[in-house]
Amino acid sequence: MKQTYRSRAAFVLAWVWLAFVAFNVWDLISKYNGKPSLVALAVLGVLTALVYLVALRPATVFTESELVGRNPMRTTHVPWAAIDDVSVSHAISVHHGDEQVLRLWTPMASARERAKAQRRGMSGQQRGRFRTEPTLSKGEQAAAEAFAGKTHADWVGEQIRERAESARHRHEEAAPVRVVWAYDAIAVLAAAVVLMIVAIVIP
Repeated sequence: MKQTYRSRAAFVLAWVWLAFVAFNVWDLISKYNGKPSLVALAVLGVLTALVYLVALRPATVFTESELVGRNPMRTTHVPWAAIDDVSVSHAISVHHGDEQVLRLWTPMASARERAKAQRRGMSGQQRGRFRTEPTLSKGEQAAAEAFAGKTHADWVGEQIRERAESARHRHEEAAPVRVVWAYDAIAVLAAAVVLMIVAIVIP
């Protein structure tokens, strides 16, 4: 089963931006007035390319056989058995091979999110004698304990570590790590460059 992790806020904002761009492109084409319209289209194209690269494309994907890290310009395929270690700070770092490190773009842990997670972890230890919080079910309590003091990045890092350890226990062969260029990102950038050239060249 494939599981995909990304920044939900960035993903939602990116689609809001795309809706905004679609409306403005329609408006610019329907009211085309030459050079100003071309320049506006080029600006929208460049900004949309950047939004795609940093908000829509980045993702961390789990498959049965490997971890797939989709960063803005490259996609890295790391077999579970090839992962040596995982560390989490503001980003998840996957260590593999000869001291190679894959830094995942998503999910990331901001300083604010980490501070909130730490407060959440301490709240369970500081409850007084009289509890006013609603009683949690066993499932909700287990989930709260699992996430206590942890960010989403910490949790995903633990899932990566567990899958890597499981693959090693099954004595799976560590296949080579593959890094490929993101042709979709290159195409988006190329389209933005073309729009810029057209806006500059056409009077």
